[in-house]
Formats: sequence, C-alpha cells, structure tokens
Amino acid sequence: MESTRAAEAGRRTVTVFGAYGHTGRFIVAELVARGLTPVLAGRDAAKLRALGDEFPGLDVRPASVDDPASLDRALHGAAAVINAAGPFAATTAPVIEAALRARIPYLDVAAEVEAVADTFARFAEKARAAGVLVVPAMAFYGGLGDLLATAALGDAPAADEVHIAYALSSWHPTAGTRGSSRVSRGRREGRRLVYAEGRLELRTDEAPTGEWSFPEPVGNRSVVGEFTTADSVTIPRHLNAPDIHTFMTLEAVKDVLAPDAAPPEPVDERGRSAQTFLVDVVVRAGDTRRRAVVHGQDIYAVTAPLVVEAVDQILTGRVKGTGVRTPGETFAAEAFLRALAPHHLAYEPGVPVS
Repeated sequence: MESTRAAEAGRRTVTVFGAYGHTGRFIVAELVARGLTPVLAGRDAAKLRALGDEFPGLDVRPASVDDPASLDRALHGAAAVINAAGPFAATTAPVIEAALRARIPYLDVAAEVEAVADTFARFAEKARAAGVLVVPAMAFYGGLGDLLATAALGDAPAADEVHIAYALSSWHPTAGTRGSSRVSRGRREGRRLVYAEGRLELRTDEAPTGEWSFPEPVGNRSVVGEFTTADSVTIPRHLNAPDIHTFMTLEAVKDVLAPDAAPPEPVDERGRSAQTFLVDVVVRAGDTRRRAVVHGQDIYAVTAPLVVEAVDQILTGRVKGTGVRTPGETFAAEAFLRALAPHHLAYEPGVPVS
C-alpha cells in the first residue's frame, strides 16, 4: 500500500527549475492549486529556502546547469520538469539533457526565439530516440499564439498567412525578460529577426509601424510590425504557413525598451500586475479568413495556467507523442484554450472575418 501511494505521488510530482523567479512562483502556486506537487529547484539555495517557507512541505533541491549531477537529483522521482529559468539560451540544453536521462517530459516557458529554434534543431532526434516529449515555449509567447492559430485554422491543411497582433496595456519587464532580451540582442548583433517566405531571416532596416483594428474594447491601435516572438518558430513547425506577420502595440514596445523600465507590481492576492492583454490571431487560407482571440490579465501570470494545464494533460495521458513538439500539435488546440476559462484566460473561438 505504501509503495502504491508513493508511486501515485510520484506521478503527480513536477520539478520546477527556476521556481523562485517571477514566472516560476506563479507556476509553483498553480501546480499546488491544481493538486500537483512541485519540487523547488534552481541555482540560489537561499531563494529556494525562502520560497519553501511560503509553501511548507515542498521538497527544495538546489541545482545548477553547470552541475549535471545536481540536475539529476532535482529531477529524481519527478514525473515531469518545467524549466522557468532564463536566459533559456543557457538553461534549455542542460535541463533537457537531464530530462532525457530521467526519461520524463520536459516543458519550458522560453520566449527567446533563438533558444526555441535551438531546441528543435538540437533535440528533435535525441528526444524521439529517448521516447521523451519535449514542449518548448509553453507560455504567453510561443504557445498561446500557436494554439490560437491552430484553433483558427481548424481542419484546413495550410494557411497562406497568419497575423498575430498583441495589445498590451503596458509592459513592465521582469529581470528575466531583460536578461533574455540582452542575450537575443547579442546573438542578432543589432539586426532584427523576421519570419517571411517560410524562414527566419535577419534584417537591418527599421521595423515598420502602422495600425491594427483589434476587437473591442481595444479597437484601433498603433502597432510596431515584425515584432517577432517565439510563435514564429512554433507555428511553422506543424502548420504550412509561409508568412507570419506579428504586431505589438506601440506603447508596450516603448515600455519594454525603456532603459529605466520598472518591473511588474502586484495588485491582487494572486500577485498579478494590473497589465491587461488581448491577443488577436487572424488566419487566411485562400479566400477564407478566421479570427481567434484571447484576453486576460498579466502575461507572466497567465503563463502558469498554460504550462500547468499542459503538464496535467500529459501526466493524465490525454496526449501522445515523443520528440520535440509544439503546443499546437501536442494538444487539441480549441479544447485546450477552452479549458483555461476557469484560470482567467477568456478564449473567443475562431469566426469568419469579412
């Protein structure tokens, strides 16, 4: 009986690497709320212990990407691992390698376009050979746009164009966002990354600006075009979409690029900021255009129900497949988005656009 209970507990145990970070804390709280048991892992032992004091009874396991043995200990006995520690260019490969050794599913919340692309390039064959499911970018950027585009496309086999427009009321970046941005800018050497004609390319010209007509209550807003996010990696991995056009509200771009940008400030009991968002995805296939929309509060906080719903579906056997897979091909997109309604993400299903 004891061994049965221990096995059942193990099937509900999820290691969170980077648990004490801004997004990691939301993920830990969401796992607990959903009846899963987080293992708190990360490099800073003092911060882990402080987080453990807030969640008594949880296992605290310091680990570093420079120490594979410590990562193995952090993942020991877990049924899955969520990597919430950026910059992901540094953490993704070591944590995936540890997940492959442990033979458990790996998910991350990476928004770094290059890091997500690296995951597919480096681990597609290794993960498939190990029989392990790897789902990168299971977050606001990367996963959400992919799920929306997949839901909007429906049964159509391909899209001629995908438009993803983000309306953020503000964007106060976390320390993790700033660190990841520095890494990406360094890799791009001052150039911009754009997805066009079926591939990612670097450009040196200025990003275009214009207007996007968002659904109400947002309405017409000034936007920066070619604001490439991880969706431009995830979507074309499984949908035939030669052109992906991305837009971000101008005010949000100014916020996140400001040298003195302040971090998010909590305004409610869950620790969410006052930031609101609306993501508008329009997919064109031939003469048909369909729109899918989500809106909610706090892009960092909403990543928690996204990745925890994914973990729950994986651990309860509702998805199959191994290797590196995108959110849109791993999960039933529309059902997944509807499942997030109790978790403060309002989904409006795909409808034809005139």
